[in-house]
Amino acid sequence: MAASSRGQKAFQFISRANPRLTPKCSIRRYPVSVRCYSSPSIDQSSSQPSSPPPPTTTRPPPVEPASIPKDNVRYLIKGGVILTRPPLLTKEETPFESSYYFYQKRLNERLVLPFSQKAFFKRDTPPQLDWSIKLKERNGVVAREIGQYNGRSATAWDDELRVGDKLSSPETLMNMLLKDAEQRTEADKTNDVKRLDRKLDRTLYLVVKTKDGKWEFPTAPVTTDEALHETARRALDDSAGVNMNTWLVGRVPVAHVVNKPVVGTDGTETQRGVKSFFIKGRIMAGQADLASNKFGLQDFQWLTREELKETLTPEYFHGVRNMMADR
Repeated sequence: MAASSRGQKAFQFISRANPRLTPKCSIRRYPVSVRCYSSPSIDQSSSQPSSPPPPTTTRPPPVEPASIPKDNVRYLIKGGVILTRPPLLTKEETPFESSYYFYQKRLNERLVLPFSQKAFFKRDTPPQLDWSIKLKERNGVVAREIGQYNGRSATAWDDELRVGDKLSSPETLMNMLLKDAEQRTEADKTNDVKRLDRKLDRTLYLVVKTKDGKWEFPTAPVTTDEALHETARRALDDSAGVNMNTWLVGRVPVAHVVNKPVVGTDGTETQRGVKSFFIKGRIMAGQADLASNKFGLQDFQWLTREELKETLTPEYFHGVRNMMADR
C-alpha cells in the first residue's frame, strides 16, 4: 500500500471519531499531526481565552561610533632600498673546520705520493724545467699551504698535528697562500667607510645622512601612479645617483619602519607620520654619488650590521634588524 493511501485511511478513521473536522480538511489530506478546525463550528461562548501576545522586542538604540584617537592620523608612505654588498671572502673557519681542512690536505698529499714527473714530463722540456723550478722554490713540497712535509723521508709517519700547533689555523694558511697579498685592504687600515673594498668577509649596507642629521636607507615618497618597487628604484637613483649597477632582489618588502605622528597638546597634528617599506637590493659595480641627489642628503656610508646598530636610531634598527644576515 502506498504511503498516501495509508495516510488517507488514517485520516478517515480520525474524522469519524471527531465530527468537528470539516470535509474541506479531509480533502486536503493533511498529516495526522495537523489539527484542522472549522471556524463556523466553534462555539464562541466556550472558547478559551486567547493567549497573550508575544512580548515585543525593542531594537537597542544605535551605538555611537567611538571617537577617532588623536594619533590615528594620515601617514606618509615611503618606499626604499636596503642596498647590500655581499661578502667577497669566506667567513673565518671554526676550529673543527680548520682541523678537517688540514686532515684533507694531508690525505691528499699521501694520495699524490706515487706521482712521478718522468711519466708526465719529458726530460729537458719547458714543462719539466718549469716544474723543477717551482718544486725547488717550495723546498720539495708540492702543496705550500700544508706545511713543510716530505712524504718520502724517514719521518714521513710523523704527520699528525700537535696540540697548540697553529699550522692549521686560518691565519697561517692565509699567510702561506697569500704571501704577497693581505686580507686587510687599505680601506680597512684607514677605516674608510665610503669604500666598498673594506670588510671583505662581511655584508655592507648603504646608508645616507638626511638634512636632519639622521642616518637611514635611501627612501622616497610613493606616488599614486607607481608601484612600491618602482618607488624603491627611483629612491635609489635620486639619492645615490645612477652610476651603480644594482639589482632589486624582489618586489616584496623585506622590512618596514613606522614613525608615529607628533600630536600637540591641543590634539592637532604637528608632524606627519611616516611608514617606510624597504626592498632588498644588491650592488654589482659602481659607487654611490650624492652630488646631484634630490633630497638634500649630506653623506653616505657602507656599514656592517654591528656598525649599523651604533649608527641608526634604536627604533629604526629594530624595524630592519631581522632582514640582515649574520655576516
